[in-house]
Amino acid sequence: MLRELASMYFTMVAVFLVILVVALQGLVPRGTYFPYKVPLDPQGLLELSWNVSYPEQAVYFQILIRKLKFGLLFGMSDRGEFENADLAVLWNDGHSSYFGDAWSDAHGQLHMDSQQDYQLLGAQKAPEGLYLLFRRAFSTCDPKDYLIEDGTVHLIYGILENPVHSLRAINISTMYRGLQRVQLLKPNITIPELPNNVKTMEITTPNIVIPSQETTYWCYIAKLPDSFAKHHIVMYEPVITAGNEALVHHMEIFQCTAEFDSIPQYNDLCDSKMKPERLNYCRHVLAAWAMGAQAFYYPKEAGLAFGGPDSSRYLRLEVHYHNPLLFKGRRDSSGIRLYYTANLRPHDAGIMELGLVYTPVMAVPPGETTFILTGYCTDKCTLQALPEDGIRIFASQLHTHLAGRKVVTVLSRDGREQQVVNADGHYSPHFQEIRMLKELVAVFPGDELITTCTYNTEDRNKVTVGGFGIMEEMCVNYVHYYPQTQLELCKSAVDPGYLHLYFNTVNRFNDEEVCTCPKVSVPEQFSSIPWNAFNRDVLKSLYNFAPISVHCNKSSAVRFPGDWEKQPLPSITKTLREPQPHCPGPRPAVPVPINLSDIRRG
Repeated sequence: MLRELASMYFTMVAVFLVILVVALQGLVPRGTYFPYKVPLDPQGLLELSWNVSYPEQAVYFQILIRKLKFGLLFGMSDRGEFENADLAVLWNDGHSSYFGDAWSDAHGQLHMDSQQDYQLLGAQKAPEGLYLLFRRAFSTCDPKDYLIEDGTVHLIYGILENPVHSLRAINISTMYRGLQRVQLLKPNITIPELPNNVKTMEITTPNIVIPSQETTYWCYIAKLPDSFAKHHIVMYEPVITAGNEALVHHMEIFQCTAEFDSIPQYNDLCDSKMKPERLNYCRHVLAAWAMGAQAFYYPKEAGLAFGGPDSSRYLRLEVHYHNPLLFKGRRDSSGIRLYYTANLRPHDAGIMELGLVYTPVMAVPPGETTFILTGYCTDKCTLQALPEDGIRIFASQLHTHLAGRKVVTVLSRDGREQQVVNADGHYSPHFQEIRMLKELVAVFPGDELITTCTYNTEDRNKVTVGGFGIMEEMCVNYVHYYPQTQLELCKSAVDPGYLHLYFNTVNRFNDEEVCTCPKVSVPEQFSSIPWNAFNRDVLKSLYNFAPISVHCNKSSAVRFPGDWEKQPLPSITKTLREPQPHCPGPRPAVPVPINLSDIRRG
């Protein structure tokens, strides 16, 4: 009996595959090219490739299903939840196969969408599995659909283990499922040619064993050759150990400060108590890669300088491993390959920090769904620090810690917002990468760069203050630009004197024992506040009107000359309009069936 059931099972799966392939073969667009690829699940059962058509305002998806059973769920949601998700579903009811556009409600129950916006293009069977091809417009104007925007997209997936008679019979809580983060809308820019004399250098972990824990940050110190002259990095790309593609989440190379003649050799956990303190001074970003990202090219007119007498010879590689299945004994030698040249390009590229200073005076109360903090690079600073011809921003890396949900930097000129430098409305601290901008952003003396971060602290019962700790918060945009200037950091924080007035006000109106003694630290004062509606609203108002302390710093961490305390907030008289989504024509309201009887007659 068991043998007969097993035989029927595998026969059904085989028939499902054959029917699907035969019914859809020939519908695949010829010459379809998928330049971007990422594994969806840690076991590598599902692999996603995609391409972006800006003329069509659409994304073309290709999913390789290595071991198809009775179907697949694939879709998008705000932060990777399976509730309130937008889904493409492939399923089999034991007799017929279907592909359709669906959505899930707040309880995770699936429903067929009345507007079918995932368009099935075809399928192709190969030795490695089944390739499923489909298309989705960026915007569908369907309230049940996800709006595909610039920035991070949380992709979700699930595998159907058994036949289902309807979408409502699918129980997402019992299936093999997960999420993957990618930047779907890659910029459509021309890749510059590499110089003929380009050399390569690989900075990789030395055959380490990946710890059998879900999250690991591994640090490794590498050293440049003695008397290594100044070079320009013109490109870099990931080097991933075969078989570990689903485990290596993101990697960064930092250059250490030239302040120290030597940095201790280190090859261990980044959060180890044995980590030498000097590794904390290796913060200058040379390269950053995250899962799904391709090679990073500098524009042909600029390169990132490293080496030379005024540069440290020590580099710190940091690799984030995401190992939710707790694999044991996996060896890894992943890292980043740098492409560099001795023929220096016209401009040295620079990296500038925008946003908020790492200080506890900027705080987020507990239990907040959307709390906003803003950091300013003021006109006064850019007027003094930038050259007359300005600078050109070509890439950006947004950064917060665990409470960050949205980040945006806007360029303002004469009080009018000009353009968005970079924005991520679905930002995740677990997916940080340097992203090329779709076009260069020109910043001139007198311009303002305003960075706004939105936080969520619903799961916290204590205040979150600004700082370096993972449970503290940051609001930063590392912009990559040329030509390099002395301006390394252009950030702000609320004036400490006004914050002191806030603590006094809270104490007076709430009749609470909120200590404002000079010897008590700012975090302690915040921690003693009872977070009622009044205290929250006053703090929000404080951040919206109080003067700021501006940090207009050189690379030596010394401020440019001038008065930077108690500066007024920039006045914005005209804001940018929200982009209006383009709505495609109406779509069929039913899923795509595969007629089994017609196939059998053939």
